[in-house]
This record gives sequence, structure tokens and C-alpha cells, in this order.
Amino acid sequence: MRISAPARAEEPLHIVIDQGKVEPLPIALPGFIGKSQAERDTGTNIAKVISDDLERSGLFRALDPRSFIERSMDFDTLPRFNDWRIINTEALVTGQAVIQDDGRLRVEFRLWDVVRNQQLRGKKYYTTPENWRRIAHLVSDEIYTRLTGETGYFDTRVVFVQESGSKIARRKRLAIMDQDGANVSFLTDGFDMALTPRFSPTAQEVTYLSYFNNKPRVYLLNIESGQQEVVGDFPGMTFAPRFSPDGGKIIMSLDTRGNSDIYVMDLRNRRQTRLTEHPAIDTAPSYAPDSRAISFESDRSGRQQLYVMRSDGTDIRRISWGEGRYATPVWSPRGDLIAFTKMLRGRFYIGVMRPDGDPKTERLLTESFLDEGPTWAPNGRVLMFFRQTPNRRDGSGGTVRLWSVDLTGYNLREVPTLGDASDPAWSPLIK
Repeated sequence: MRISAPARAEEPLHIVIDQGKVEPLPIALPGFIGKSQAERDTGTNIAKVISDDLERSGLFRALDPRSFIERSMDFDTLPRFNDWRIINTEALVTGQAVIQDDGRLRVEFRLWDVVRNQQLRGKKYYTTPENWRRIAHLVSDEIYTRLTGETGYFDTRVVFVQESGSKIARRKRLAIMDQDGANVSFLTDGFDMALTPRFSPTAQEVTYLSYFNNKPRVYLLNIESGQQEVVGDFPGMTFAPRFSPDGGKIIMSLDTRGNSDIYVMDLRNRRQTRLTEHPAIDTAPSYAPDSRAISFESDRSGRQQLYVMRSDGTDIRRISWGEGRYATPVWSPRGDLIAFTKMLRGRFYIGVMRPDGDPKTERLLTESFLDEGPTWAPNGRVLMFFRQTPNRRDGSGGTVRLWSVDLTGYNLREVPTLGDASDPAWSPLIK
């Protein structure tokens, strides 16, 4: 039977993810078919990346290909749905990879609701053959969005600090990779220490802190061209620069005459505006997605706590009230939560709370010897952070790695990197 147009189920397959622990949906992903060996190899690779993407989300369980009954598939023929129901498949993805006469790669996929014998989504993409991995992430996003009702986050990148060398002579340089750890490249050479990288809203630029002749500088770096510029030379220490949601400003903490306060700089005219003025340490600012408010950490109450203020620096109010110390607040892209690092009785936690400061909304998602620096996936459902694992009782030695966790706290996974890695920043969806 030939396929003409996508059909829609009256009651489409859908994953409910507004509860606690979610039972993963069984999904089958046969290798995308192709006529030539190169096409078949590409199709197999694409299906593997899609399977890995969906599996890591914690919402899907990719079925073992050895269990498949239907093995010889024609992309333009309806699947034998009964064969897939026998092995308890609920969703099926079929696809093909074609290298065209003009040298471009055409990738097509179809998502099927096996229970109702219905096609849920179908799409085709054209790209260069070497760009097959990005196409796989785009297909993953389409499947995730269709089956969860939320925006996918797989076609994204992560910038982070790659660390090497001894603890005494630590080398820290900026690196960037796909969200799954693939396609790693370095953005700085490591001769000058680089810290706290953060993406612009367009994902084309990164702002970060670096030391030049032992003096802190805030830089802007264009990822594609490699061109960088100094935002400013500041007389004191500068910490945690971060873009405003519209990309027109950078907010940061400046230490002047031994006092750290929050400043914002307009990138068009380089004009600085001071937002806080307090003898305590105010640092780690983060804008709400609508730019109307800013979260930051401060010890103005006697120990590190989280605060929220309006974007003009007024109406400052404390929002963290639990035991321990709180740091590194960062606003969710949805605006509904603030992620943070918590320190309590010698342990570190990654948690989330509502911006209104209701203590009942605080939830701790991870716990270890040292978890720090959360960053949000663009759909506001997953966090990435870095974790230090000690080798010795005094905490020395060990490794520093990137990890991810979803808002349930159950789906905790290590993110593969080349050696030690810290301070990740998740990009928006790539345009």
C-alpha cells in the first residue's frame, strides 16, 4: 500500500510528563534505509543518534533491534503494525537517506502511532552529507515535540570550560560541543584562563571572563568567525557576565574598592548602570526571560542566599529560606523556576524553586561531594551542571565532569567530554 498524505489519529499518542517519575514510552527506531552502502551507513548512524537522544531524555525506551520482526522495510509502504505491536512497540520511526545527484543528502522520516495504525508526523530535510548528525537532532526534536507537547532541545550546543593539568597549574580553555558531547572544538587556546562562558540569545556569540596580564576582562566571542572583542577593562574583579534576553546588554558583578555589586552594560554604547549598592557581596545575576526581573546571590543576610529584584535594581527581596547556603541562581527559559546550587553540611545540591520564594516549592534534584553551576536546556525541563568526584578523603584529586538531570530528579546522566569539564552553558535552539 502506497502512502500519499499523513493521517492523524483522533486520540494521538502522547506522553504525560507533568507527574513525578515517568514510565518511558517504548519506541522502535530501525536504521534509515538507503540504496547505496554510503546511504545505508548514514541512515544507520542517523537512527542511532535519534535513539540516543530520545533515550537520554528519560521519556523513551528504545527497543532492541534484535527484537524486530519486520526487518525489510520500504519507506513508501505502510509498516506491518501487528508485527510491531507483538513486541510492545507504541511508537515507530521509519526513514530513508538519499544522496542526490547534486551531492546533497536528503533525509526523510515518518513517526507512527503503532497502537492506532496512524502516521503522526513526517518531514524531509536537505543538507550536506557531513551535516547528517544535525539532521538526526532535528528529527529527535520533531519526535519529542509531537509525543510530549513540549519543545525539543536536541539541536543545541553547550559551551563549557575544558580543564587540564595539575590542580596547582590548571589550564582552563573554552570548548563547545553538541548537547550529546559530539563535535567538540576549542574556542580559546588556554594560555589565558577562561571562565563563566554564557551564550547570547542567538547562540552565535559567547560572553566570558578571561585574565590578560593577570587582569580580568569580559570578552565577546563570535563562535563562527572566531572574532572576539573586549567588552571592557574594569579596575577591579569582574564576575559572571551574562546576556540579557534580547542580547543588547550584559549583566555582571563588579568588585570596586573591595565591594561587589551588580552592574549592567549596554552593548551599544558601553554605558554601565549600577543596580545594587550594598556592603555585602552581590554576584551571579541572571535575567528572567521577560527581562523584568533579575535573580542574584548575596551574603547581605549573613550568609549566601538568593534574591530577586526588578530589572532597574528596585524591590529587592530574598527568596531562599532553607538551611544551608545558596548560590549560582539561573532563571528557567519558561520563567517558572530558578535553578541554584545549595551547600549544606558538607554536601552540594542542584535544586529548583519558584521565583516567589515559597519555601514549599524548593526541590533538590541532585546531591554529591560537589555539584555546581546549573544551566537550563532551552525547553526548561532539563538541567546540566558540573560534578567533582574526589579520589581522596580530603577531597583532592578526582575528576570534574558534566552531568544532566531532568526536573523529576530521576533521570541523572553523565555527559561525555574530553577529560575534565566545568561551568557548562546550554545554548538556545540553533536557528
